[in-house]
Amino acid sequence: MVSLFILHQMKRKLDHGPDGRPFPSGKKHCKGNGYLSPSSLVQATPTTFGDLRLANGHSAQRRRVTSGPPPSGLQDWLHTFQMWSGPERLLALDELINRCETSQVKHMMQVIEPQFQRDFISLLPKELALYVLTFLAPRDLLQAAQTCRNWRTLAEDNLLWREKCREEGNDDRHFISRLRVVITFKSPGHEWKSTYIRQHRIETNWRKGDTREPMVLKGHDDHVITCLQFSGDLIVSGSDDNTLKVWSAITGKCLRTLTGHTGGVWCSQMAATTVISGSTDRTLRVWDAESGECVHTLYGHTSTVRCMHLNGNRVVSGSRDTTLRVWDVSTGRCEHVLTGHLAAVRCVQYDGRRVVSGGYDYMVKVWDPETEVCLHTLQGHTNRVYSLQFDGVFVVSGSLDTSIKVWDPETGGCVHTLTGHQSLTSGMELRDNILVSGNADSTVRVWDIRTGQCLHTLQGPNKHQSAVTCLQFCRGLVLSSSDDGTVKLWDLRTGAWLRDVVALQSRGSGGVVWRIRASDTRLVCAAGSRNGTEETKLLVLDFDLDEKKKETD
Repeated sequence: MVSLFILHQMKRKLDHGPDGRPFPSGKKHCKGNGYLSPSSLVQATPTTFGDLRLANGHSAQRRRVTSGPPPSGLQDWLHTFQMWSGPERLLALDELINRCETSQVKHMMQVIEPQFQRDFISLLPKELALYVLTFLAPRDLLQAAQTCRNWRTLAEDNLLWREKCREEGNDDRHFISRLRVVITFKSPGHEWKSTYIRQHRIETNWRKGDTREPMVLKGHDDHVITCLQFSGDLIVSGSDDNTLKVWSAITGKCLRTLTGHTGGVWCSQMAATTVISGSTDRTLRVWDAESGECVHTLYGHTSTVRCMHLNGNRVVSGSRDTTLRVWDVSTGRCEHVLTGHLAAVRCVQYDGRRVVSGGYDYMVKVWDPETEVCLHTLQGHTNRVYSLQFDGVFVVSGSLDTSIKVWDPETGGCVHTLTGHQSLTSGMELRDNILVSGNADSTVRVWDIRTGQCLHTLQGPNKHQSAVTCLQFCRGLVLSSSDDGTVKLWDLRTGAWLRDVVALQSRGSGGVVWRIRASDTRLVCAAGSRNGTEETKLLVLDFDLDEKKKETD
């Protein structure tokens, strides 16, 4: 307790002038709650500072001052000090400290202060220590792990980092799929920390980019790439040259060319290694992307197959012949034909239970595919319907009449009409009641379909200079491609432009990005031109790169 009093008095000496008055404002002030009154010290059990050092695991040997031999009479002075009572010692020490120079007080503090420092984390039970660490940000946890071995063990706890992953808004299912990859390369027991760091690195690469050039995949000569699919490490591009090409997203090599269509390929879907394509030759084809084999040719439509949507083992196709057909992918059999549109079917969505279609007859229809009955005809658009989204709760349709409508598929009623765009809404993405729409007016808008409110219009000085051709959104980011030859990255929450992910050399003079597809770690762009200024190609950007991999590449 005497040592605590000395420490308090030394701090007071350093924080005040020789006359005992505080230093002017701007200097460090002593905190009063550290003061211990002499009366409380008298009642405490006496413990020497040497005992305290031994209790802390230090040698009883004091820090020696190599300024010469000890002064004469030191032992007599120490003997007299030991003979005094506790209050008398405190009074003597107070007077002694007041007569010390600043350098001497600092010396005493260097000897005494470390003895009163405690590693409280290591003293707590593990459960309590981990609970305390949950309040630290991930960056602080990484720094804490460098403190000592015990802190490192705690700060790398797997469940602690799983909690940090959840705080970032990622559920277990989302991350477990990535753990299988991470565990292969990381030591067991730290999977969640490794996954968090990996995801943080990917997020940073998306938002800030790096100096690596995208991988360029050249094919389809000078034809237009009309559709693009991406699954795992396979990319499939379809073109008006009547073919589809299968590419490796890792090496960039064209693995095989899928031939058999006798007209341009206009639409496609992909699940795992199964690819379905629709063509102007009025057929659909089912392909095995790994072998290149055409498994089935689906006959039935009498005009161009313009759209399709795959769900499970069924694909629904829409055609310029005004009909929709429901096919079993595994057998190639047409199970149902849906008739009722008065003009070409331009877009279709299928959630496994209901089919929703939009056509050039200005109508949106909701179907029960099992009974082939049209449950609702959603009327309200005054021009062709070009785009649809359906999440099982809401139907959203985009039209050449510039409006976007939100419908209730159970009642057939129009819930909201979203206005603001000035031209054709060519593409939309819907997730968790947030709709992102791309328009030929060169803008992208973000909507809350529950309220009908436009949350953001993605424009400003960095907006697209021409029609938006395609949209994707993931990881809280929006990606938009355009006829202006760029792919732009936006923050979904704030609506802020982050950067141009892709900018063709011929942008502004004919270069076009036709299609984009994104996963959590990759972006694939189909680009070219209509006037020969840019050759047809795919651009692949990989954002799952650490520094070591970048150097290797």
